[in-house]
Amino acid sequence: MGKVGAACPQEYQAAESGTSPHFHPTEASQSDSLIEGLRMLVLRAVLLLLALPSHAEETTSAGPGALLPLPKGACAGWLAGIPGHPGHNGIPGRDGRDGTPGEKGEKGDAGLIGPKGDSGETGVTGVEGPRGFPGIPGRKGERGESAYVYRSAFSVGLEAHVTVPNVPIRFTKIFYNQQNHYDGTTGKFHCNIPGLYYFSYHITVYLKDVKVSLFRKDKAELFTYDQYQEKNVDQASGSVLLHLAVGDQVWLQVYGDGNHTGLYADNVNDSTFTGFLLYHDIDLS
Repeated sequence: MGKVGAACPQEYQAAESGTSPHFHPTEASQSDSLIEGLRMLVLRAVLLLLALPSHAEETTSAGPGALLPLPKGACAGWLAGIPGHPGHNGIPGRDGRDGTPGEKGEKGDAGLIGPKGDSGETGVTGVEGPRGFPGIPGRKGERGESAYVYRSAFSVGLEAHVTVPNVPIRFTKIFYNQQNHYDGTTGKFHCNIPGLYYFSYHITVYLKDVKVSLFRKDKAELFTYDQYQEKNVDQASGSVLLHLAVGDQVWLQVYGDGNHTGLYADNVNDSTFTGFLLYHDIDLS
C-alpha cells in the first residue's frame, strides 16, 4: 500500500495557482476567494484523515515508541498532522532476570506435633558409669544356722571272732571317736545331736554264714545275709541314713541262731562299723 504523507507547502501553492489536479480555476470574485480558502482547509483535513490508517499501520510494524521517518520530498517547515489513535498492545516480552534475594523473614509459629515414629534400632552400649552411692539397708533376714560346727562321728573295728548272737557286737578297735559318742563297752552309738546320720558296716565272712542287722532303739532297721564259701574269705556290707533324736541308740548284732556268727577279724582282715552326722536339726523356736 502506498504511503500518503501530510501536504507540504508546495502542494498548497500549486492548489492556489490552479496547477494541482485537485482544483479547477474560476473567475470568482474576492468573496469567492474566501470560500476557496475554506475549501482548502477542508481538503487539508480530508488529506490528513486519509493519511491516518497508513500512519497507524507503520507505527504498529515499527514497534511502540519508534519515530516515523519523514516522507520523501518533504520540505522544511511542514506542518504536523493530527495525532493518530493509540496502537494495539504488543506481545508480552520475555521474563526478566531474578531479582536480588530479600531479607530473611521472621520466624514462624511452631507447627503441630506429628505422629510418633517407629522405634529405632538399639544403640551401642555406653561406657560404664561411676559407682553409685550405697543403697538403703534391707530387711533383717531369717535366722540362720549357728556358726558353731556340730560334730558327731565314729569309726570302729572288730578285734575278735563273734560267737554270741542277738546281743550288740562290741567293736573295740577304735579308728575315730573324738566326741566319745560311741561306747566301746556296750557297742552302742549314743545320739547327742539331733539330725540326719549316715551308718555303714563292712564285715569279713569266714568259717560260717553271716546274718547281721542294724538296730535303732531295739528295732531292726537293716538286714544283711552272706553265705560262707568253704575255704574262702567273703565280704558283706550295708549302709543306711537315719534321723535320730537325742538319746537314740544304734548298734549291730547277729540275729538268728548261733550258726550265723561268721563275723571275722585278724591282723590282715577287718570288720568295721562307722557312723557320722550329716547335718543337725535347726532349732526354729
